[in-house]
Amino acid sequence: MNWVLIAMIIALLIPLYEACWQEDDVWEKMLAFASIATKSSMMILVVSVLRDDWMIGIAGVIILTVGNAGFMLLAQLLKRISYR
Repeated sequence: MNWVLIAMIIALLIPLYEACWQEDDVWEKMLAFASIATKSSMMILVVSVLRDDWMIGIAGVIILTVGNAGFMLLAQLLKRISYR
């Protein structure tokens, strides 16, 4: 099952490249960081299933639900500021 984690890490590096070394558009960077948060929480869930550890799984679920909500709130804040 190590190949699954290696593939997930490689998939995690793609939006990291987009966020750090590509365009300076704020929306693209926020989208890339939201993708990183989602993929890292999915990796945490896979590790928790492989280790049969529910506490790690609960932390992954909290990151998955709350992490993206913070990005949505930040996007709405930036949207309202730019309209003024």
